[in-house]
Amino acid sequence: MDILISGASIAGPALAHWLNTYGFTTTIVERAPALREGGHAVDFRGKAHLSVLRKMGVLSDIEREQTNMGALWNVNEAGKKLAKMPDDIFAGDVEILRGDLGRILYERTREKTEYIFGDSIAELHEDAHGVAVTFQRGATRRFDLVIGADGLHSNVRSLAFGPESRFHTYLGLYNAVFTTPNHLGLDYSGQGLNVPGKMAASYSSRANTEAKAVFFFGSPELTYDRHDTDEQKRLLADAFKDVGWIVPRLLEDMWKAEEFYFDSISQIHMDRWSRGRIALVGDAAWCPSPLSGMGTGLSVVGAYVLAGEIAAHGHVDGFAAYERIMRDYVAGAQKSAVGVSKFMVPDNKFMAWFMNQNYKLLPYLPWKGIMAKSVRKTAEAITLPEYPGARALRPRPSGRAS
Repeated sequence: MDILISGASIAGPALAHWLNTYGFTTTIVERAPALREGGHAVDFRGKAHLSVLRKMGVLSDIEREQTNMGALWNVNEAGKKLAKMPDDIFAGDVEILRGDLGRILYERTREKTEYIFGDSIAELHEDAHGVAVTFQRGATRRFDLVIGADGLHSNVRSLAFGPESRFHTYLGLYNAVFTTPNHLGLDYSGQGLNVPGKMAASYSSRANTEAKAVFFFGSPELTYDRHDTDEQKRLLADAFKDVGWIVPRLLEDMWKAEEFYFDSISQIHMDRWSRGRIALVGDAAWCPSPLSGMGTGLSVVGAYVLAGEIAAHGHVDGFAAYERIMRDYVAGAQKSAVGVSKFMVPDNKFMAWFMNQNYKLLPYLPWKGIMAKSVRKTAEAITLPEYPGARALRPRPSGRAS
């Protein structure tokens, strides 16, 4: 079959890898003019995530470029360290910058996958024999299947299943990430400040040569242009205009940042992830939100299962089996994120103080181990099918993925 995938971030190239393995022809269309660089750190944890990465042959590439992050400290507005965040609760087995992961997956697939950058899907017309796809810029083409791997604000989902508002659940926070100089001289470490309703953090990246600025703030749901970066920067600057520590310096850097991410912390809940010859995977289908710590892991696992089921059973039975295998796993990840916003970004001074006291005591409390086990249990709560042809690939001998 000839399969079109919308989205060249993580889920899309991961899916293309497996479809290529089974002999399908794949095309990826991406709205952005090129691969998206930068982004925040993402992690993988547990047997399921690492097993899929190992089968793909990319685990060693990821390990070579992992962030190697150490301590993360809560500080006050004077920069005084208050409490160390427990590493085994908030970090996975391997962590990498999202842009680096995207590049590794792109390099693994570009020889067999046609990539179309700077375009998107305008219309989908399905019949008994396939899907006619009208592109915003390119000519109309036909494909046997269309898969939406295009994130929280999925274009494919809107075209095939209805408006985003039907499936979107806002969790009360907004998040921004961009790259800055390493102002604090952080050595594979990070610092974060909590004030009521807001959190700002900086952590080192790329062997301490730069840093990532990360912001969360509580707000009623906002109306803004998702494609207007300047408007989003103004929203962030206004939300943090009275916050101390190094926040004013980070906001100055923000106006010069070439890579800037801003979005709501939200989830996607759908009764079905497929319709006819069209299906969704990753955040387009089930976005658990960054608060779950599971979004990227779910994407690579979902891509593995979706491709394997299509190869084993065709798209009709394959789509149904994919949903059956993934549904409870996704629900567990989404459930784990609910309520975390109050934990991450306390909404008053007492709660901020209370959480800092808990962080100080957590290493000595017995339920720290219970929390760590719970996070890992959620990540491992799936039995992965074995598909013919999905044997573990040997890692590339050295250097970056190519």
